[in-house]
Amino acid sequence: MQKNDKNRDNFFLPLPPWQSPDSNNGSAQSGSEEMINGIIETGSVTVKNGDRYIHCLTVIGQIEGHYILPAQNKTTKYEHVIPQLVAIEESDEIDGLILILNTVGGDIEAGLAIAELVSGMKTPSVSLVLGGGHSIGVPLAVSANKSFITPSATMTIHPVRMNGLVLGVPQTLSYFEQMQERIVRFVTDNSSISPNRFREIMLATGELVMDVGTVLNGEAAVKEGLIDCIGSLSDALSWLYDEIDRNRNNTDSSNINSPKG
Repeated sequence: MQKNDKNRDNFFLPLPPWQSPDSNNGSAQSGSEEMINGIIETGSVTVKNGDRYIHCLTVIGQIEGHYILPAQNKTTKYEHVIPQLVAIEESDEIDGLILILNTVGGDIEAGLAIAELVSGMKTPSVSLVLGGGHSIGVPLAVSANKSFITPSATMTIHPVRMNGLVLGVPQTLSYFEQMQERIVRFVTDNSSISPNRFREIMLATGELVMDVGTVLNGEAAVKEGLIDCIGSLSDALSWLYDEIDRNRNNTDSSNINSPKG
């Protein structure tokens, strides 16, 4: 059964266990209260436009992986995002996903895990880079079906780096190379930029004062084929609604043409 055929009594996604109201306190939260809690706790919300329901998921600050970051850091926790993506894909109500990014990057494996989930979803998805989509935010930006970036936003592309103690052995360098290739392969498979050009941008010198790499503004990111279009929130939403409608029309056509038993 297709998503557009489902019952649409539920307006918001159910709250995850850590957000659910205490059933023992004798009070139940309204839909608006659940929405506010969802925004506060996970930076996400489900909204309705006509008969189309979309889920907005934000990736902000630093992507937190296996280690908890200091309390003063704004973080996106992968253990919060991954269950949401599964719920969106399996939800009877949600027709599309908009992913909004303003991130400095963070844990590589956590970021790649989220990006792989988004790229493998059948639910139509669109990404919008606001402010910045740096480092591991680049794979996240290209993971959606369609990507947008505002003219003032930037994306920083640089090689894999690691803080703290590093063993100076050949295996460490090999591990870095393998991780870097995973990122290059994912980005080039999900965008129009070539692997050689992406590596060239990533290893450029003279662009960053204290680092190796390149900063691309919105227009440059589109020109390089990394991002699909320059646009704002309304552009991203317009594309997503059109894609939802196209999917519905294709589904209706296939149902009409299917032989009946």
